[in-house]
Amino acid sequence: MSDALPTQSREIRLAARPVGEPARTDFETATIAVPDLDSGQVLVRNEYMSVDPYMRGRMNDAKSYVPPFALGEPLDGGAVGEVIASRSAALPVGTTVSHGLGWREYAVLDSTSALPLPDDGLPTSVHLGVLGLTGFTAYVGLFDIASFGPRDTVFVSGAAGAVGSVVGQMAKLRGSPRVIGSAGSAEKVRHLVEDLGFDAAFDYHDGDVRRQLADAAPDGIDVYFDNVGGDHLEAAVETLNDNGRIAACGAISNYNTAGRATGPDNMFQFVTKRLTMRGFIVGDSASRRPDFLAETGTWLREERLRYDETIVDGLANAPQAFLDMLNGANTGKMLVRI
Repeated sequence: MSDALPTQSREIRLAARPVGEPARTDFETATIAVPDLDSGQVLVRNEYMSVDPYMRGRMNDAKSYVPPFALGEPLDGGAVGEVIASRSAALPVGTTVSHGLGWREYAVLDSTSALPLPDDGLPTSVHLGVLGLTGFTAYVGLFDIASFGPRDTVFVSGAAGAVGSVVGQMAKLRGSPRVIGSAGSAEKVRHLVEDLGFDAAFDYHDGDVRRQLADAAPDGIDVYFDNVGGDHLEAAVETLNDNGRIAACGAISNYNTAGRATGPDNMFQFVTKRLTMRGFIVGDSASRRPDFLAETGTWLREERLRYDETIVDGLANAPQAFLDMLNGANTGKMLVRI
């Protein structure tokens, strides 16, 4: 590596495992030496990184579909950046890539662990959101897991977030007669209806979710895309029509619960209504990625699909961006511009 390249990099580490809601003291910043590259490796200057709800689960020392974050080690997650040094013919200097080593200024990784981004004229940040993991999650969850059809009425919880905002729009683009969303403020409710084309939306702070959903869906719902769990799931079960389907994407209402989370009290309706609920991890659906990119890319180019980003500047502010995201401070995708 030449003298012009960085010799040090800052990174955010997990300092303590949160109990209940995470705090800034659960994170720490460290400065490390940038290692020399081995054959086949690249050095990436990270430009944007993603903070996502699933990261909260990885802060617990518990068995899951991915290993927990290690104490005293850097966190990781989606990032995009520019290759500034390379020992790989596949990824020359100047290539813009996406990869999984966020939460740091510079990333050294094998070229096989980085994906070159197309020169599509779109901001690189969209490959962490609407054309990245969150958009892909919306696509797979709605069309494959929930088996959406053009006659289905859809309810999306957490609808102003990165995944939910895309789910609702995709349902409308595929012909849904009615899409309903829940959100956490009057402004987000306005945004869903006036900007994103939802047919109805409500603020879950305004009263009983079951009642508000029933009012918004007098003829019931056919698909529920669950990002929240808890009282939203209970309300959806109550409102689903016979043979309704639930795509279980997340349960953010329970992520910071220190004790045992309570479940819906109306689960027998799964029997009487013949309901289906299926959890999913989008990484299991890699074969669907070309279809997702083709269809979603077309919607974006035709300006039929809107995406929103909430951007926080500075790596040092990444922990606060994560905490704010868990508390619903973002509209659309929450990103950190490093």
